Amino acid sequence: MTRLPRRGAFASFTVLACAATFAAPAIAQPAAQTFPVRPVRLLVAFPPGAATDTIARLVQPKLAEAFGQPVLVDNRGGAGGNIGAQIVAKAAPDGHTLLSTSVAFAVNVSLFSRPGYAIRDFAPVAMGTLTPNILFVHPSVKATSLKELLALARKEPMSYASSGTGTTTHLAAEVLFRQLNKLDITHVPHTPAAAVTAVVGGQVPIGSTSMPPAVPLATSGKVRALAVTSAKRSPALPDVPTVAELGFPGFADYTWVAFLAPAGTPPAVIRQLNAEINRALTAPEVRERMAGLAFEPTPMSPAEFEKVLRADVERYAKVVKDLGLKAD
Repeated sequence: MTRLPRRGAFASFTVLACAATFAAPAIAQPAAQTFPVRPVRLLVAFPPGAATDTIARLVQPKLAEAFGQPVLVDNRGGAGGNIGAQIVAKAAPDGHTLLSTSVAFAVNVSLFSRPGYAIRDFAPVAMGTLTPNILFVHPSVKATSLKELLALARKEPMSYASSGTGTTTHLAAEVLFRQLNKLDITHVPHTPAAAVTAVVGGQVPIGSTSMPPAVPLATSGKVRALAVTSAKRSPALPDVPTVAELGFPGFADYTWVAFLAPAGTPPAVIRQLNAEINRALTAPEVRERMAGLAFEPTPMSPAEFEKVLRADVERYAKVVKDLGLKAD
């Protein structure tokens, strides 16, 4: 796939408008219209039901209300989120097309030899949520703790289901099993929901997914949660320890959902989008709904989100290289 043309890193530009002048009496028209002037397209890089889609649909009505314009959710899944990113990278940089994507956006630039986009093609707008991943097993597995699971995996062949190749659920499990514990364990990629279903059905003994699809099944006893990958315990499962607590200090990994615009989108528009997305994330009814789904709303400024994004691009590039992973 041919790489997209270069754009300045998070560059901005100024829109100039000509004032129209009429015969007496002369009437000066506004120099520029207020954003937005038409419906906003919120392109989701994953299918309906994915975390990116859920967060986009929770934020969408709040944005539409604030903007006085329709906000249209458009799912364009495929290639691990690359297709949606490619579409938005080529969109007009005026704020009317936004990307809702996951941390896969930061991973794929290293995982794929030709992802079809570069980080420089985008302007960070807002972080949506930061959600830890979770490690769990089928109830028949004779391990009630991470320590016991690692010991079991040293004695007999084991496999685990993740949310897909190159996702943080995959990379975190590979670091834990292969890098830190030198285990030869088989990875079975799925979608998030399918990974949980595979463990519940006993097709795969171990699961590594983001929190939302696993929490209801963990609380009902259909799977046994062993550890979460956050720096501190998750309020959704307060009795489940962190990987760091269990002998791996400093271990922390998250799945995030965030919003980006094409590079060159005016800074004033980025600030307006950021303010309204953060306002939506902190609305009581949105926070309540997210808590019930084990999402953690994480409002940030564009600069704060950019810092997280660039750090993750660098960190996951090292993990991908160290593990010798490639998606194509």
